[in-house]
Amino acid sequence: MLTKNNGIVLSKIKYKDYDLIVKCYTQQRGVVSYILRGVLKSKKGQTKTVYFQALSQLQIEESYRPNQSLHSIREVKPNYIYKSLHTNIYKSAIVLFLSEILSNVLKEEEKNTGLFDYMRTALQYLDNEEQYANFHLLFLLKLTRYLGFQPENINKDYPYFNLESGTFEALANGVYSVSGENLTLLKRLLGINFDSLNTIKINAKQRQEFLNMLLYYFELHLGGFKKPKSLQVLNDVFH
Repeated sequence: MLTKNNGIVLSKIKYKDYDLIVKCYTQQRGVVSYILRGVLKSKKGQTKTVYFQALSQLQIEESYRPNQSLHSIREVKPNYIYKSLHTNIYKSAIVLFLSEILSNVLKEEEKNTGLFDYMRTALQYLDNEEQYANFHLLFLLKLTRYLGFQPENINKDYPYFNLESGTFEALANGVYSVSGENLTLLKRLLGINFDSLNTIKINAKQRQEFLNMLLYYFELHLGGFKKPKSLQVLNDVFH
């Protein structure tokens, strides 16, 4: 069945000698994996692989067959052309990092237009923004809403945040309790949108420590979550 769908590229891997498997988060079906047969066999085919860079936004004419794990693409074209996301080394590091996380945590093969629209809008914001060193922090924090473990935004005056329960607390609760600079930054980020990110002024060490806390939060709430291999690259670029 030929249908049209919008998708955001999560990952791509070479399959056999000349095929490519591309995983996308799509507007109509959630996570979908496509196989592009023979695309690496000719120069003409290889030029098409530029469409499938990490987090590219595509308009796809697909041959979708229910109950199959791999589907085919009849035609593809950009839905939004990035100006800087794949050419700016700092933004590229963020893209690599976020695509690895999204590929890891997004599993559902069902429609979630709210999540799709969030990803699409946030990535377009990053593409156009000049101050973006903290973008990935807010992106991940807002992503928790769609994954089902968004921090409860009540009792924010309490001096601790419990990573296991996702709530603010009056008393410390062992290794899961967050306080100090990480707590202060968490409270600030919970109350802002992307267009206010430039009001957050932190150094590389603070950014790295908060990110490590966020990744631990993901690990506690998502079975099988692993720290991305690209984390070191991200930390090196923004050090």
